Amino acid sequence: MGGTAIHRYRIEHHDVNSAEASVEIKNHLGLHLRAATTLAQAAARFTSTISIMRGKDKASARSVTSLIMLGAGKGSKLRIRAEGDDAEAAVAELRALIDNGFGEE
Repeated sequence: MGGTAIHRYRIEHHDVNSAEASVEIKNHLGLHLRAATTLAQAAARFTSTISIMRGKDKASARSVTSLIMLGAGKGSKLRIRAEGDDAEAAVAELRALIDNGFGEE
């Protein structure tokens, strides 16, 4: 007496807050060690997952090494993307930091 077992799965969809912005590196030295460290420290204050993209390359905003590996010199165009409860605040702060040349100039 074989029977057919029917399993029903319910996948819950959770809305995720996300925000994104495009920026251009304005400081003379680009995203070098000091600037990448400043950016990573600012990103660490947020709970959202934050990525920085340059073209097809993507880096965690919390990783100094990953940020430097983007090779973002002066004039490079980047996208900041955050997902999480404080995504909008994270993008706004990182955008302002980049727009202000990481406080270097």
